[in-house]
Parts: sequence; C-alpha cells; structure tokens
Amino acid sequence: MSEQTATPPRKIIIDTDPGQDDAVAILLALASPEDIDLLGITCVAGNVPLALTQTNARRVCEVAGRSDVAVHAGCAAPLQRPLVTAEHVHGKTGLDGPDLWEPTMPLSPVDGVTFIIDTLRREPAGTVTLCPLGPLTNIAAAFEQAPDIIERVQEVVLMGGAYFEVGNITPAAEFNIYVDPEAAQAVLGAGIPVTMMPLDVTHKALATRPRIDAIRALNSRVGTFTAEMLDFFERFDVEKYGSDGGPLHDPCVIAYLIRPDLFSGRHINVMVETGSDLTLGMTVADWWGVTDRAANALFIGDVDSDGLFDLITKRLGRL
Repeated sequence: MSEQTATPPRKIIIDTDPGQDDAVAILLALASPEDIDLLGITCVAGNVPLALTQTNARRVCEVAGRSDVAVHAGCAAPLQRPLVTAEHVHGKTGLDGPDLWEPTMPLSPVDGVTFIIDTLRREPAGTVTLCPLGPLTNIAAAFEQAPDIIERVQEVVLMGGAYFEVGNITPAAEFNIYVDPEAAQAVLGAGIPVTMMPLDVTHKALATRPRIDAIRALNSRVGTFTAEMLDFFERFDVEKYGSDGGPLHDPCVIAYLIRPDLFSGRHINVMVETGSDLTLGMTVADWWGVTDRAANALFIGDVDSDGLFDLITKRLGRL
C-alpha cells in the first residue's frame, strides 16, 4: 500500500479507571502509533477512587516512556449515585502486583470533562473516537454540558455490559455499567455509533499462564510490569469462575480499533436498567431481535483470543 493511500492513525481519547487491564489497554495504544493517535487520557473514579486512577494512568505512561501524554482527572463520583469500587479485584492501589512508585510526570491542570469537550470541538467533526474503559461518567457529563459535541464523535468503543454472561458485580450487572447506569444509558441513547465489549467477549480473552509467560519473556520493563500485574489480576477471576486465567477486558477496546477482524458481534438494541434495585445496571441486549427497538450498538460476542494475545504481546515488545 502506498503512503498516499495508507489510513491515518485513529484519533482517540482513552477514558479510564486503571485497573490492571486498563493499564494493558493504555500500553497497547501507546505501542501502536501507526494505528492509534492517542490525544489524551481522561480518568474517572471506578475500580478505585479518582486519586488513584489518575496516579495509575501516569504510572503506566511512565513505564512506557511516554510522560509526554496528557493525563486529566475527571469525575470523582457517578452522576447520581455514591461510588462503588472494586479493590476486591484490583487490590488497594488498583494496580497491585508490581512494585509501584510515585509518578513524576504532572497531572494536567485541565479537567477531564473539559478536555473531552475542547478536543471534540477542536478536531474535525467525525474524527475522534472515545474509548471508555471504566464507568461512563466523564463521557455522559461532557455530553450533558456540551450537547454540540455529540454529533462530532466518530464512535464510542467501550468496555462494559453483559448479556449471556450476566453480571460480575451483581447477578445482573457488569461493573462499569453498574457504577453509573444513568451515564451508560445517556451514552447509549445519544444517537451516535457505539461498539460494546461486554463480558460475553472479554471472558474469552483469558490471560492464561502461557500467555502471561510470553509477555514476561519480552524481558523489558513493560513486559515485566505487565506480567506482574496479570499475575495478581488473574487470582480473583480464576478463583471465582474456575477459568484458566483472568479475563483481559479493556485491551479488547484498543485491539478492536487495530484489528477489528479479530472480533464479531451484532448490531442490536441495548438499554440499561436504571430503576430496579434487583437488576440495576443490567444491559438489556436484544440479541435475538424480539423488540421493535432500533439497534443502537454493535454488541461484540466473540474474539480470536490467540490473535488478540499475539497482537498484545508483539506490540508490547516495542515499548
């Protein structure tokens, strides 16, 4: 392919609550400049409180040698609800596993929601993809504060939800959607293209022992850091599900932008339950087309997991 016809890298904002799997997603994006133009990272409260998620995002950038990437702190709590966190999965820091340090790269003085709004207004319409890896609070807040940006979004590619795999934080709900269900429904109802990476696909992306060992064998700071994170991260899910490894949820978002051919799903209608105590945060996915509700999301159901981990390992080897 000639340089003239090569597709330019996809402009994205990663919105995140690191989290070991978030960290791998950020590293994959940073390792893929021919595919991904990372405009900035916005942080949200989710897996751990905001003070830790913004610190962890800066740690990950420093591991990758990319302290030039702007990291912004966004919302410290969901739109309407008290914050629920997941230290029981990610450890008290959110990045338990490797030895951690205080990052020296600065936190941007610009608020994360403001950064999302300003970036979408500045860049040509239809050229910026939002990649939420945690609760959707920052995205929904930006849409609410600046409705003019909604039609400027190219696509939202998010990790969240579940249908056949049901819930991982309650019997009915996946964590990211459960933490801020009103935000999730606002994004799904915004009328823009949405691609969802639910538990249905991420539970097929297992960080098995051989896959972690392949990353460790990179013999680099990034490889060691990633393997040590995944050694810790897998414990909870292996014990809970009896699986061969922990599911690597969030890297599926970035991998989809690089290699969409690794994934398959259906355009369906997805709505979020916001009124029921029993099923709060449930993503009601009309997989079988039994309602007349219009499709509003590409709901991913399958992944070539060997291809996914091959991509992750080879790209991390660049850092």
